[in-house]
Amino acid sequence: MQSGKLWDIFCRVIDNYGDIGVCWRLAANLSQRGERVRLWVDDASALTWMAPTGDPRVQVMPWGQSLLPVVLPPADIWLEAFGCDIAPEFIATQLSAARARGKNPVWINLEYLSAESYVARSHGLPSPVMSGPGRGLVKYFFYPGFTPTTGGLLREPDLLPRQAGFNRQAWLQQLGITFEGEQLLSMFCYEPSALDELLSQLANGTTPTRLLVTAGRASAAVETAINNKNRSEPLWNKALLLSISYLPALNQPDYDHLLWACDLNFVRGEDSLVRALWAEKPLVWQIYPQSDGAHLVKLQAFLDLIQAPSGLRDLHQRWNEAPGSARFPLTPLALPQWRQTFSAARRTQLESRDLVTRLLHFVSKSH
Repeated sequence: MQSGKLWDIFCRVIDNYGDIGVCWRLAANLSQRGERVRLWVDDASALTWMAPTGDPRVQVMPWGQSLLPVVLPPADIWLEAFGCDIAPEFIATQLSAARARGKNPVWINLEYLSAESYVARSHGLPSPVMSGPGRGLVKYFFYPGFTPTTGGLLREPDLLPRQAGFNRQAWLQQLGITFEGEQLLSMFCYEPSALDELLSQLANGTTPTRLLVTAGRASAAVETAINNKNRSEPLWNKALLLSISYLPALNQPDYDHLLWACDLNFVRGEDSLVRALWAEKPLVWQIYPQSDGAHLVKLQAFLDLIQAPSGLRDLHQRWNEAPGSARFPLTPLALPQWRQTFSAARRTQLESRDLVTRLLHFVSKSH
């Protein structure tokens, strides 16, 4: 006999795999707790490297199949990730099956993560469905967040013991990297204009540093910056204090390992921010830029939340290309001080219930 509730999670891959990354972690986290998941996604190609072994309780479904009048076992929960709309055809077919068993699904819209004040005000609010095949149902907004009155952060039940058993040197050796005690920095970024200056700062510092660069846009950005520096200033890394390692595409557990291995993590988007926070290491967050500057408001709210010191704030402003920030030199790294900041932030978040625990509680009250 099957146990656990059945979830239909819907995800559209919009940009740089962040949406599918969060949705897979959510689905796998639910699976760890005995739930069953159908993950509907319009482009599952990233899962071949992100989650190559899959999960026996998570069934990946092509988005196109949700448009067909195929009757499937009705789910207990429908979850739209980041505002992607469930197809009307799916609603009509599955709602009929759900009503035949006498119970409507709980319908949830999982929103983006933010530390802004509106999150607590909006979390859990109902939105009656006024038209279409789902008319008469209620959709609930579920906001991830950093405070007890929000939806919390994704965290697996076994995260802390896995982290405690991590062997940095052995993991690096698996990647062909011989660790000799140098400072390690991970780089997961878009194309920040301050990258060139960061490379110069590391090359002209006093601490040997290895930059571990993730595959994709980050690798392309670093390679371009280094090629430009080699042409304009051939001796920019004369002392060889800075070395670069380009990494293959990492599955989600190994991306966690990368963050745990490093002394400073440059991250981008929502999923990597949360993973870097759990790593208990200093981080620099690059938010996807928005033309109206809303990303800078979101950044400021996060920096206020963690009570970031001035140097860390300045580096974030420059890394995110805030207006006027390019007039000032790049802030020197102050890792011991920043480590205290993020240790305190992590400790606070560990005292709160994680997102899936809160989500399961919310569903139990609504079903």
